[in-house]
Amino acid sequence: MADYYEMLGVTPDASTEEIKKAFRRLARETHPDSNPGDPEAEGRFREIAQAYEVLSNPQRRAAYDRGDTIDMSDLFSSFAGIDELLSRMFGGFSGFGARPAGPASGTDARVAVRVDLAEVASGTTRQVGYRAAVSCATCGGDGAAPGTTLEQCSRCGGQGSVRVARQTLLGTAMTITACDVCRGRGRVVTDPCPECRGAGSIADTVTVEVEIPPGVEDGTRLRLTGRGSAGEPGGRPGDLYVDVRVTPDDRFERHGPDLVHRTSIGLAEAALGTTIQVPTVDADPIEVEVPAGTQPGAVFKLSKHGLPRLGRRGRGDLLVEVGVAVPTRLSSEAEEALRSYSEAAGESPAAGRRRRR
Repeated sequence: MADYYEMLGVTPDASTEEIKKAFRRLARETHPDSNPGDPEAEGRFREIAQAYEVLSNPQRRAAYDRGDTIDMSDLFSSFAGIDELLSRMFGGFSGFGARPAGPASGTDARVAVRVDLAEVASGTTRQVGYRAAVSCATCGGDGAAPGTTLEQCSRCGGQGSVRVARQTLLGTAMTITACDVCRGRGRVVTDPCPECRGAGSIADTVTVEVEIPPGVEDGTRLRLTGRGSAGEPGGRPGDLYVDVRVTPDDRFERHGPDLVHRTSIGLAEAALGTTIQVPTVDADPIEVEVPAGTQPGAVFKLSKHGLPRLGRRGRGDLLVEVGVAVPTRLSSEAEEALRSYSEAAGESPAAGRRRRR
């Protein structure tokens, strides 16, 4: 196993700050940008970067000190990974191996749609309209006037990128960046389209049909890739984000795919049993047998009568919670019957008269 302490020139009891300081010094000396023309520079820099990544992390360092094998294969799979390390160390570094940005992508668009619970159960579609930049029909999106063609950029020679020398903490670094003339396209407009003035896009109202999947939750955000504003010529379009709002249904309380319906029955119905009609979210009501002696708060489960599970097979359940309604007003006949029941049941209700209905 490589001696990482020796690579960085520190002792095994070196502090984290000492390890960091040693790496900063060696990074300036060994980075390929500081050693132009040296084909072995990248390899040397990878070694000290790997040593730093192990010794600067307490868990990796402890494993290394114990002699454990450390898998570093995915740490620097590309030189961009090392540039990320340099960015943390030196702040904002972007040098060797950086990929130039191309034409700017289009901006994202965002709309909101509202659906009810029945539509959640079955899934539905909505047509939405929004303002966005769309490809110019006159020029086909390339920005050039009809009958003309784009010309090769004289600044980058059609490559779309240029190498620029700049000063960094590592010294003079050659960086690759998008061409400032053609903005990464490699070609330029010499005769702009009269409709879009060379932009390749114009603002317009866009109408899109959005598919709302069954089981969608309130607040779900759907993404339609490429349906946002058009980007610069050659750039990818933005995306459309659809925020789904579900209108509450007074008959049900939703818990993911499960629904709760609350209802009440009378004292006699709870004691003697009854049949009730229970609404469903997307079908006819269902008759539910309530057995004699049902207690307040009893719950009856109607399997698979809830909502579809979003992105999965199957449906949730419909839970029917039954309460017992205690009358607040009684007729003389009802009170007399209730007192007769209490006497037979050995109960001792208050002797006062209840308010009449």
